[in-house]
Amino acid sequence: MNRDYYEVLGIPKNATQEEIKRAYRRLARKYHPDVNPNKTEAEEKFKELSEAYEVLMDSEKRQMYDQYGHEGLRSSFGGRGFQWSDFSHFSDLEDLFGSVFGSDIFGRGFGNNIFDMFGGRRRGPPRGVDIQAAVEIPLEDVVTGVEKEVRVTRKENCPQCGGTGGKTKDDVKVCPECNGTGQVQKVAQHAFIRTVNITVCGRCGGRGKIVEHPCEKCRGSGFVTKTKKISVRIPPGVESGTRFRMSGEGEAGPGGRGDLFVIIRVKPHPFLERRGNNLYCELPISYAQAALGTKVQIPTLSSSAEITIPPGTQSESVFRLRGQGVPSLNYGGKGNLYCKVRIKVPEKLTAEQKELIEQLAGTFNENIEELSFMDKLKSKI
Repeated sequence: MNRDYYEVLGIPKNATQEEIKRAYRRLARKYHPDVNPNKTEAEEKFKELSEAYEVLMDSEKRQMYDQYGHEGLRSSFGGRGFQWSDFSHFSDLEDLFGSVFGSDIFGRGFGNNIFDMFGGRRRGPPRGVDIQAAVEIPLEDVVTGVEKEVRVTRKENCPQCGGTGGKTKDDVKVCPECNGTGQVQKVAQHAFIRTVNITVCGRCGGRGKIVEHPCEKCRGSGFVTKTKKISVRIPPGVESGTRFRMSGEGEAGPGGRGDLFVIIRVKPHPFLERRGNNLYCELPISYAQAALGTKVQIPTLSSSAEITIPPGTQSESVFRLRGQGVPSLNYGGKGNLYCKVRIKVPEKLTAEQKELIEQLAGTFNENIEELSFMDKLKSKI
């Protein structure tokens, strides 16, 4: 069973990225395999630390982990668990380990370069590019979550050549410039600092192979463009702008597929307004309903609810319906629904209605024709 990532790094759940980085730096120095040669447990520990760092330094992965735990990351790691090929923070590692594991003050190297300790992560042909798609859902779907289908147009391996780009298998050769790695590496040593510059091979364009006789269907690229439908599970509580990554659903490339990023758009609701996890609405009632009291049915995101308006309710009064808001994406539970009363005043009255209101005003000892607001105010002083 996987350990809690926060426990692995020894940090609280509200830790900042800077705190995560400091914790990783401290523990990585202790468990790096070059510092603990021939110790399998140190290698496993270092990989566990790096897995936790990969998740908690990525806002999307961290959000999914905080809500769903390790199960929520199944698609992020292709369903096979964390591999070094999933690590995406190499620029951070240069900063974290460049001066620690390059060489010590006596010139004794702990490792050839920062990528050696990950089995040459940056060697090999590049993977396909990432793509994105937008999904629009009504506010009602935010309560329960929903499964949607998105259509994406992306590069796929050519069905005729199987992605090789050649007419036959013999038409595809290993690139002599990069020896099939897809990248050219240049190493420079300055005093105790070793720098490594890795660039895409100019001869094969990063594929690691060259094609002598190209496939007629894909013209040697190895790829064709196709449109595909992909099912996306949208969890409850999402907001407009929420972005999910679907690992391996991007374009095909020589080194594997890129990722698909799904951006959520939530449609406005005609009656309810969302603010965070709470919902707000205005409830128009008549003067008679406010004075005498009534019961009103209002729509909610799940069905409807009844609000009891007590006699003498004033305009701007707010009624709260607990748990009728939107679920929290990260912390569970639901917000509330707040209804603000607006008393409607008739714009036009018949002669009979006007007479009745005047009679009613008289019962309250109000002279509606002569007594002004200032007169009322003075009478109370």
